[in-house]
Amino acid sequence: MRKTFAIVVLVLVVFLPGVSALAQQTRQDSTQQSSQQIKGQYLETRSADVYVGQCFANGEVNLAGTEAIVAWHVQEGKWDGISLAGLTVVGAIKAQATLGDPYAKPYPAKSVLIVDRQASPQQRQALINFAQEMGGPLLRHVVKVVDAPIDIEVLEQHGARARLQAGDFVTVETRAIGEKDHLCGNESTFYPPLTETTHAMPAVAMTDEYRGTDLNMSWSLHDKRSAFVGTFEKNQLLASSR
Repeated sequence: MRKTFAIVVLVLVVFLPGVSALAQQTRQDSTQQSSQQIKGQYLETRSADVYVGQCFANGEVNLAGTEAIVAWHVQEGKWDGISLAGLTVVGAIKAQATLGDPYAKPYPAKSVLIVDRQASPQQRQALINFAQEMGGPLLRHVVKVVDAPIDIEVLEQHGARARLQAGDFVTVETRAIGEKDHLCGNESTFYPPLTETTHAMPAVAMTDEYRGTDLNMSWSLHDKRSAFVGTFEKNQLLASSR
């Protein structure tokens, strides 16, 4: 009897750790996560100067800066497991207060999403999901999604020269900030970009236009130090069951 008991104990000691490890590995495999990356070019405009001296910035608070345009052009990568390479999505935003002001309450904001007409139905939904992830509260309340041809070109990344045409809704053209754009001699990047970027240069928006009725307003602004030209990179974790 004692011999049989000793054998059972030996079996448990030798094999149970292996069984436990196997069960743990099985659980890990069933919820294994994979990561995918997406990256490309980013363009942003605001109705308030972002490169400005504090005195000028304070003069616009509560009077400007409630409107914005954001655009992501995907150069490579996937979102929701779907390739978005070569596609663009644009958001036009109307907030309740000056965006970027730490003392203001700009949200909830209303937005219109303009999705690249070249996208397939699956890519279209992935672009919407991607934009809302990157935009956060900016794009949480989308009042309309429209499909349109989108043409975006960053002519000089570090020179901050870019242009964007999204159907008949959005027109943006930017240039680098020069010596003549320094009005008080104490300018700096007063407001950071509204979304996550890997690099962003402040720029002059020679043209910043949104035309539409879904935000209950349109705007047409010129020659403001109110733009960013940059790049983005984002990783997405995908859980996969096995």
